[in-house]
Amino acid sequence: MDKKRRDFLKIAGVSTLAGLGGATVAGRLVSGSSPVQARAAHVVDSAAQEAGHGAPKAEAGGHGATGEVAKSGNRWGMVIDMRKFREHPGLAEKVVHTCHSIHNVPNFPDKKDEIKWIWLMEYENVFPEHSHYFKNKELLDHEVLVMCNHCDNPPCVKACPTRATFKNKDGIVAMDYHRCIGCRFCMAACPYGARSFNWRNPRDYIENYNREFPSRMRGVVEKCNLCAERVALGKQPACVEACGDTKAMIFGNLNDPDSEIRQVLKANYTIQRKPSLGTHPSVFYIV
Repeated sequence: MDKKRRDFLKIAGVSTLAGLGGATVAGRLVSGSSPVQARAAHVVDSAAQEAGHGAPKAEAGGHGATGEVAKSGNRWGMVIDMRKFREHPGLAEKVVHTCHSIHNVPNFPDKKDEIKWIWLMEYENVFPEHSHYFKNKELLDHEVLVMCNHCDNPPCVKACPTRATFKNKDGIVAMDYHRCIGCRFCMAACPYGARSFNWRNPRDYIENYNREFPSRMRGVVEKCNLCAERVALGKQPACVEACGDTKAMIFGNLNDPDSEIRQVLKANYTIQRKPSLGTHPSVFYIV
């Protein structure tokens, strides 16, 4: 993307947000009532026609539309079994290392610059809506693996003024890094803190460069893509593969009642992050 067009899109995006009143935007995006879609769509459509960029088109309903994925099609989801991770010390760290290595996630020495696709957090911070009174000590003593929830109703998609963030037909919330203008509206809209911003050039801090996956640049947001590049080839996400036979992470089609993930969900009590927000995460936890 050339600098003039990038600057134009950034100014257009900022103007859109300012017109809405910044403090109320995040809430409106979650509820789906924000007029961002219509106003931003005009800006984006004009820019897209100008550039002829090949980013995926939004689902029916216009920019930022998050229409329901057809129940007859695929909707990829994940179950994270915390019991298995407690049984296998070090497995969570292996998962994080595998994901970040494959996706060229930089390892910045300063914590404030950290880029995260999948990471560990304390239980009470992952599930703040759930009661923590008299919780099992073992549960509280172990950190929880956290990633993008690939919501069925993703507020980040609605917030993005350039369609850099979009939901594909299989329900994966993906990104076109070339379209990202670094406005960080998506970060403000995501209630899970699942996105990171490259304040510095990440390419200088990639430990083992994977030439089969694109690296990002300074000023760009990034996040977990549920290994869309692997799933498209019929493979499991790298994090699931790293778990081996432990079944600590189970990936599959939520729309298929006979799939393994649906059988696991049927047989186990699971919880999700911040369910009251109505984002409908595709990630479930067995605690």
